[in-house]
Amino acid sequence: MSEDEQAIYDARKAEEASKPTNLTAVVQDQEELSTATMLVGLSGIAAELKEDGPFTAFTATNDAFNKMDQDKLKALMDPANKTELAGIAKYGLVKGTMKSADLAKAIADGGGSFSLTTLQGGTIKASMDGDKIVLEDGAGNKANIIKPDIDSSNGELHIIDTVLMPG
Repeated sequence: MSEDEQAIYDARKAEEASKPTNLTAVVQDQEELSTATMLVGLSGIAAELKEDGPFTAFTATNDAFNKMDQDKLKALMDPANKTELAGIAKYGLVKGTMKSADLAKAIADGGGSFSLTTLQGGTIKASMDGDKIVLEDGAGNKANIIKPDIDSSNGELHIIDTVLMPG
């Protein structure tokens, strides 16, 4: 390798090494997920996401949190409600790694819908709307996967447009 080629190679290796690897770091690296990042931190489950897994995470954007009842959101940030917040955070997590193609296949194999059991113990129902994957939570809210298949070392991140709630 020439000196120039070596320099390019070294720069690429350094760039790859600086990229986030685990699910927590990948979520934190997404600017549009800063509210979710803060809430996961307050909930105390971030350590689980760093080490355990693999998980599939369905994480809502800042816009989705802005559409929520702001009084409810403020209440969730209260340390007294840490358990409820952890439950909501775990409701967006499923054991195992599922890419969007895996979800679409499971929906097709399930005759149009597929139920995912969350770490919180609830269920998220997945279905298709055209070529979009739609998730329905325990409260009947529907969320679209708007940015699928973001890889991490211990799972898969799918960004969604609505906050999923247990019920």
